[in-house]
Amino acid sequence: MDRCLLLILILVARNGLCQNGESCSKSVVNSCSDCIRSGPDCMWCQKLNFTKAGKQEAARCDTKANLMDRGCEEEEIISPKNNLKVVKEVPLSGSFSEQEPIQLSPQTIKLNLRPGLPHKFSVSFKRVEGYPVDLYYLMDLSNSMKDDLENIKNLGKDLFAALKQITEHAKIGFGAFVDKTVLPYTNTNKEKLQKPCDENDKKCQAAFGYRHVLSMTPSEDEFKEKVTAQFISGNLDSPEGSLDAMMQAAVCGEKIGWRNNSTRLIVLTTDDGFHMAGDGKLAGILEPNDEACHMQNNLYDKSSEMDYPSVGQLVMQLKKNNIQPIFAVTKNVESVYQQLSDMIPKSVVGVLSADSKNVVDLIERAYKSLSSKVTLTHENLPDNVNVVYTPKCDHPESAQDNKGVCNNVPAGKEVSFDITLTADSCMEDTSFTIRPLGIKDTLTVTLSTICECDCKNHTDVSGSEYCNSQGKIQCGICSCKDGYVGQACECSTDEREERAKRASCQKQNNTQECEGRGDCVCGRCRCHTTESGNSYHGDFCECDDENCEKFQNQLCGGHGVCKCGTCKCDVGFEGSACECRKSEEGCRTLNNTVCYGRGKCKCNRCECDVGYQRPNCQKCLGCPDSCQTKMNCIECLGFESGPFEKNCTVACSNISRHLVDQFTISGKECKQKDSKGCWIKFKLEQLIGEDNYMAEIQKQRDCPEPPSVTAIIGGSIAGVAVIGILLLMLLKLLIYMKDMKEWRKFENERKKSKWAEAENPLWQKATTTVSNPTFTGE
Repeated sequence: MDRCLLLILILVARNGLCQNGESCSKSVVNSCSDCIRSGPDCMWCQKLNFTKAGKQEAARCDTKANLMDRGCEEEEIISPKNNLKVVKEVPLSGSFSEQEPIQLSPQTIKLNLRPGLPHKFSVSFKRVEGYPVDLYYLMDLSNSMKDDLENIKNLGKDLFAALKQITEHAKIGFGAFVDKTVLPYTNTNKEKLQKPCDENDKKCQAAFGYRHVLSMTPSEDEFKEKVTAQFISGNLDSPEGSLDAMMQAAVCGEKIGWRNNSTRLIVLTTDDGFHMAGDGKLAGILEPNDEACHMQNNLYDKSSEMDYPSVGQLVMQLKKNNIQPIFAVTKNVESVYQQLSDMIPKSVVGVLSADSKNVVDLIERAYKSLSSKVTLTHENLPDNVNVVYTPKCDHPESAQDNKGVCNNVPAGKEVSFDITLTADSCMEDTSFTIRPLGIKDTLTVTLSTICECDCKNHTDVSGSEYCNSQGKIQCGICSCKDGYVGQACECSTDEREERAKRASCQKQNNTQECEGRGDCVCGRCRCHTTESGNSYHGDFCECDDENCEKFQNQLCGGHGVCKCGTCKCDVGFEGSACECRKSEEGCRTLNNTVCYGRGKCKCNRCECDVGYQRPNCQKCLGCPDSCQTKMNCIECLGFESGPFEKNCTVACSNISRHLVDQFTISGKECKQKDSKGCWIKFKLEQLIGEDNYMAEIQKQRDCPEPPSVTAIIGGSIAGVAVIGILLLMLLKLLIYMKDMKEWRKFENERKKSKWAEAENPLWQKATTTVSNPTFTGE
């Protein structure tokens, strides 16, 4: 017993838990490079003579456990590993200085990845204390914002004071917008273009789309002077040209005065919605927005020629230029701008009071919200590379697609992110960047893939000796010279020699060589590749791993691998296309059985035995009547008679019986005659399984009474008398019918006779007529 337990423990230690379900899914493998491209668990054994004669070299490609089980030593197994090299790693800065601060580390790395094998590394981020802030105040100057403008003119001091609390290196700029100066957005009457405000407004500036008023300045007085010189303008419709203004503020960096090393904020204040791409068609403007700067004399000069930008265009430019918008809007349009904010990764919405007096407090809270949220993402990621971010901080946000997020991170607090990269396939050398949103710092990742093997040469064996002087050893197999093939380059490709070996490449006599999917080389099939680049495989190239059943347009439902036309499902999935999870919940019956024992549960549905019906195989359609088929057993079990009387226990072992006065079970009620002519009443309830029953049999049979002799004799005499009378009546009927026939004949003859018409000569007419005088005729 102890020896058996020890053996089991050795096998588990070698093959089981440590491999954690490794698998190597491969097609035809002709080299070590083909093997390592098949999957991260595929390894190559370069041991000489590892493959048996006549077998394909694909046997060298398998999991480490399987290779070692077949005798390959660990030092002979080739399995390239991922390699990371840190090229540039400048430490994080503690506080802001005039030199460029470092907030993300490392800055440059090189990664060499094996396809399918994930690699994890860490990056660190620390927001520098006192980092410069550039705030561009972009204000709606339509007529409805008149009160707000007057308040902003008086809030400059408070705004600068709030920024100074954040950083000593703060600058502020100012811009204004209304809408395009064309119909139907603006009244194009010449007088109205010059003065689009109400008649009561004495100070009103001409209609405009977007105007840049003040470039970034640290001067409070300059800000107050420029803003004080601004007046209300106007337009016709409610939505404004907000997106036009934001796009120009984002792409005209030199004119706005954005600094390279700063947190860039756009504060947009408005009380109305915004026009977007496509709205320009109402004014006959068909040219799409080109996302370029068009500023002449501080005015957007393409406002009337170019359509509004789309939200996607704006998002891309804001991200590209590291700009974070703060939407300070009134309550009536909060939901509109909240939807816009949801599409812009680093943005926030705040509700303005009716006169914008709370704008300073709103900006301060919005900045804290934006700056304390660290969002790590990437740009220019190759299509076949996957990235997963795992935040390592006090307040991580739940996993998001292509992002890692840490919330409530104070300035000076260092946080880190674990980044897991996986290359799905071989690819050319490329690079992409990882960066925190709204921050200039980036991590450049130069990526390459390991798709070739670096094998050790077997110095103790020469290529001439092992490869018959016709090749050299590469990764344990022979690389043959032109004109020779085979495991040891033992076969010539001479046509006469090759013809004799072609028979071994035919699956059956007179079939096509290698099923038409490969070439017969040295008596063995060398399989072609499929259209998608994979290979056929099998001794006769009869298999491919692409033509399995699909579910939801995915091969094997995305939950299995295709093996020679058949889906091999992952653990927990089943079905011909691995389309469903393994479960018996839908097959359970009221008595907690699976399909009543009369079928199998597949894909959470019963597949019933022949005759039994879904959903749970309880009823059988077309099955023999159980009342009749079980009658002989009922007779012997209940009354010890009938055909099974002598072997009742054996023949009827599948029926449990109870003699009762009244039925108590549910099931089929039957009434059948037994071998003695008695009526037996019984009930059959089918139990679990196909031929398993419980029977309740009424104790008393209904047998017929014996016949009465007197009744039989009396009945016989009465029967004879009745028959005699019937015969006499029949005879009388026949005689009557004969007489009627003779009478009709006589009548017919009489009608045919003709009598002569003559008067009686003896008859004389009266000569005297006497009348009674008293006769009155009455």
